[in-house]
Amino acid sequence: MLSEPGEVTNVIDAFDGDDVFDLHLTLGYQYAWKRAHIRRESTIGNGANPGLSTGGFTSSNMNVATYEENTSRLNTRADIGLYHDIALFLRMPIVLSNDRKLTDLEGSAGQQNVVLAGGPNDGAPIFTLPFNSPQRSGVEYLAVGLDFGFMNQHRDPSKPTWMGGFEARFSVGEPMHACNGSLPSEPTNGGPGRCAQPSDVNRNGVAGDVPGVEEGNVKGWRSPGITRGTTALEFHSTISKRIKYIEPYTGFRALFEFPQAKSDFGSTDLKGALVAHPPLQGWVYVGLQVIPWEQRESFQRVTFDGRVAGSYRSEGRDYSELFDALGSSSALSLRRAAYAAYKADPSAPGGTVVDAGSQRVYFTGITDVSAYASIRASVSVTWQAGEYIKFTAGGGLTRDQSHLITADQACNSDFSGNIGQSGPCRVETPATATTPGSVRASGIPNPHYRPTIDAVGRRFKTDDSNLWDAWIMGIVMF
Repeated sequence: MLSEPGEVTNVIDAFDGDDVFDLHLTLGYQYAWKRAHIRRESTIGNGANPGLSTGGFTSSNMNVATYEENTSRLNTRADIGLYHDIALFLRMPIVLSNDRKLTDLEGSAGQQNVVLAGGPNDGAPIFTLPFNSPQRSGVEYLAVGLDFGFMNQHRDPSKPTWMGGFEARFSVGEPMHACNGSLPSEPTNGGPGRCAQPSDVNRNGVAGDVPGVEEGNVKGWRSPGITRGTTALEFHSTISKRIKYIEPYTGFRALFEFPQAKSDFGSTDLKGALVAHPPLQGWVYVGLQVIPWEQRESFQRVTFDGRVAGSYRSEGRDYSELFDALGSSSALSLRRAAYAAYKADPSAPGGTVVDAGSQRVYFTGITDVSAYASIRASVSVTWQAGEYIKFTAGGGLTRDQSHLITADQACNSDFSGNIGQSGPCRVETPATATTPGSVRASGIPNPHYRPTIDAVGRRFKTDDSNLWDAWIMGIVMF
C-alpha cells in the first residue's frame, strides 16, 4: 500500500488484485481569516484642496475601510473506487459561520462624507462605518466528480504518476443576497439582517417597482444566503515522481462558473452589458512531498508537503468585499432602476430617451471586478497511523494583487450603428454637432453602469489583501 503515490496524485481504485473495493471518508475542519484595505479613487486635486492631501487623501488613493472576513468550514468528502485508478468522489463543504465587517482605516470613519460620497441627490454617504454583514451559514455547494490515474509509478517504475479529473459543483442552497447585518431582523426574512429585494427602492420591505404588481402587496425581505448561485465545472491534473524520500509534483486547476437563474446573476445577461458572467479562474502549482519515515509492514508513514501556487482570476461580475455594503445601500444613485435600452426621441430629431418599456435593471451589489493574480504558499503534514486511518494538518497564506472592485464601463461599443439607441454613447465629428450627420453612435448604454461607483475617479479598489487559513482532517480508509 505504501508503495503507492503520495497524497496529491493518489487515486483510490477497485478490483485491483486482492483489493476489490476502496472507500475513503474524509471529515475536516478549516478556519480562514481575510484582511484587506478598501480604497477609492478621487477627483480631488491637490492644488484645489491642499488640506485633504495633507490628511492622506491623495488622488486615487483615499482610505475607505478595513475589510475583515472570518470563515469556519466543515469539509466532507467520500471517494469510491470504481476500477483500476478510477474513482468517483463527492464533496460537500458546510459553512458553519461566515462573518464580514468594514471598519475604520486610518481615520476614514471621520471623513465618510468625502470617501463614501454618493450622487448629488443622495444627501448621505453610500454606506456608513462601521458596517457589519449578517452571519451566514449552510451548505456551500455539492460537488460530484471523477478522478483518473493516467500513469502510475507503482505499476510502471519507468513512468511518473499522473492523475487528472473533473468535478461539477451545484449551488443547492439560497444564493447570497446583499444585507445590512446592523439593522434589526424581520420576521419574514428567515434570518438575521435586513435583506431587501433589489426592486425595493424605499428599503421598506415592499417591492413596489415590480411590473404588473400593485405596490404594497409584495413583501421583499430575503435571507442572506450562503451559496454563490452558480453551477461550476472544475478540471484538475497533477503529475509527480517519487525519488527515494522525496516526491516533487506540479499541476493545474481551472474553474468555470455559470450563473443560476434564481441568483442575482440571473438578470445580468443584457444586450448592453460588457461583462455578464462570473470570473474564470485558473491555478498552477509546484510542490514537494518529503517522506522522512515509513514502515510499510505496519502501513505507517509521515509525509511533509510544501507548495507554491499562482492563480489568475479574470474580469467578471462577482461578490466583492463591498457586496453587502453597496447592495444594501439606501443611496438613490444605486437603488433606482436603470433601463436596459434607449429609443429615438420623437420630439427632438437625433435625440434619444430611455425606453420605458425595456427591462428595469436594479443594482444587487454584484459588481464588475477587474482581473487580478494571486500567489499562495502552504505547508501540511500527513500521518498515516495504520492501514485504515490517517490525519492531515496544515496552513497557508494567499496574497491578492491590488485590483478594482467596481470597474464597469458606461458604453458597449460592440453595438454602435443605431444613433436612436445610443443614449449618451455618442461622439461629435467634427467639433460641432450642428451639421447633419456630424453625430454618430459610439455604442449603447450599459444598464449595469452606476456612475457613483463605476466612473473613473469614483471607483473602489482593494489592496493589501491577505487570506490565512488552517485545517485539520481525518480520513478513514476501507
